[in-house]
Amino acid sequence: MTTMKDKVVIVTGAGSGIGLATAQLFAKEGASVALVDINEPKQEAEELVAAGYNVISICCDVSIEKDVETMVEKTVEAFGKLDYAYNNAGIQSPITDTADLTEEEYDNVMNVNLRGIWLCMKHELRQLRKQGTEGAIVNCSSLGGLVGIAGRSAYHATKHGVLGFTKSSALEYAAKGIRINAVCPGIIETPMVASMLTTQSDEMQELMKAVPIGRLAKPEEVASVVLWLCSPAASYVIGQAIAVDGGYTVH
Repeated sequence: MTTMKDKVVIVTGAGSGIGLATAQLFAKEGASVALVDINEPKQEAEELVAAGYNVISICCDVSIEKDVETMVEKTVEAFGKLDYAYNNAGIQSPITDTADLTEEEYDNVMNVNLRGIWLCMKHELRQLRKQGTEGAIVNCSSLGGLVGIAGRSAYHATKHGVLGFTKSSALEYAAKGIRINAVCPGIIETPMVASMLTTQSDEMQELMKAVPIGRLAKPEEVASVVLWLCSPAASYVIGQAIAVDGGYTVH
């Protein structure tokens, strides 16, 4: 794995879970990192600064275009450029039959999970295009972007959509030296999953039975794949959906 020294990275959803683990890993590999979340991750950033890493925190609602535009601007103001981005911010939707899904629930998950990915890519790509430099973007889909699960139609629609954005945009920018890929995490030890294990225990237990490795993943196990996808070690990987799911989608 090559060092990330002198590289600048944006990580959304960096307040906890996979996003925080990814931001921490990039920082430890030498990158300058913007930790971005709807609730500004000041404490998390301060802890990294205290440990000697070059990071900032930014408050951003990824479903609001002005917030996303400002996110990129603040990153460039702080570090002078942009090299990589991990668009990780996302939310779950309630388990419900498609016929019972409310318009509010549908709009909420679509705005964050799909519109948010589009807006982040839009402004990150504009910055990379303006710089005229190579770079890499990794979008966070899910095992829900590869399969369907009853009761989760809206969430899975967004995660399938993320892969559509990823693949089509990857074709647009491959010849320009900008590689766009996606990770598809399985069931990860995050605050969101911990809540689901409590509130949706039966459904989650059934999901766990289908994981061949027989355990939850650590956020760091996804973070390491994101780091690899951004690094020169993955220089010929373009438009891919990398499952990090303990074998779930192999069935």
